[in-house]
Amino acid sequence: MVKGTTSMGGFTKKKVHIRCRRCGKNSLHKRHHVCASCGFPEAKRRKYSWIKWYT
Repeated sequence: MVKGTTSMGGFTKKKVHIRCRRCGKNSLHKRHHVCASCGFPEAKRRKYSWIKWYT
């Protein structure tokens, strides 16, 4: 048997994402320094054709 849950259970206590300076959402990755929502610090905002919140 592998002990998956007991080993990985300690990873859930830390916060991975913090508040983004550009969009204000809690989606800025602490270690990678990239926002999952808007793509900060890239110059262009991250957007896809299937996302409906941008115009």
